[in-house]
Amino acid sequence: MDQTVTPPQKTLRQGAAAAWPICLGYFPIGLALGVLAQQAGLPWWAVLMMSVLVFAGSAQFICVAMLVAGASTPAIIFTTFVVNLRHTLMSSALAVYLSGVKRSFLAFFAYGITDESFAVNMTRFRTGNWDRNRALVTNQLANIVWIIATVTGALLGQFVPQGAFGIDFALTAMFICLLVFQLRGRIYLLTGLLAAIISVSWYLLIPGDSYIVGASICAATGGYLLQVRKRRVNDV
Repeated sequence: MDQTVTPPQKTLRQGAAAAWPICLGYFPIGLALGVLAQQAGLPWWAVLMMSVLVFAGSAQFICVAMLVAGASTPAIIFTTFVVNLRHTLMSSALAVYLSGVKRSFLAFFAYGITDESFAVNMTRFRTGNWDRNRALVTNQLANIVWIIATVTGALLGQFVPQGAFGIDFALTAMFICLLVFQLRGRIYLLTGLLAAIISVSWYLLIPGDSYIVGASICAATGGYLLQVRKRRVNDV
């Protein structure tokens, strides 16, 4: 990590330069989320609060979809909690470059971590030409754009007909993209197929909305066991 003192203007400029591709991607997705949330019955201020307090696109899309499906509050909370558990791993990985930093800074920094900002900051920290302040600028600019986009979508949602522009497919498309980016080997592919089979079977056989949580836990456990078996075979 670069230990030299960087002028504030340069810190802002370089942090913004790293953040703009993230912001460019966040804006259309945030608009789509806002429109879907408005059409699901959420007022703009509720969308604002969700974006400020949660700031996790996948969890917010899941929340809206589960609200539309009539899922219970505990099911929504538990599902989004499980989905966001990966943030613990991302925060742990970034903590290596944030030793000796005040807890208040760490809390604010951790709040802004997303999959995209993690990838950008981690890559730059590894090159050595990056510091916590520029990383913080990247995190929070992405956060601001996300909030603006989702609230704008919520305000415009009433003028957008149901299903127009393929917005109702945004959630499905986003999760297909997230899934494809995670398929980095045979075990990941088998885990995804296992989740699909279990969730569809569970949905058809067991009444209620427990199939999302049940399939997630079963598939994740199956993927973990496959990974453990692979390591044992490689160690022999």
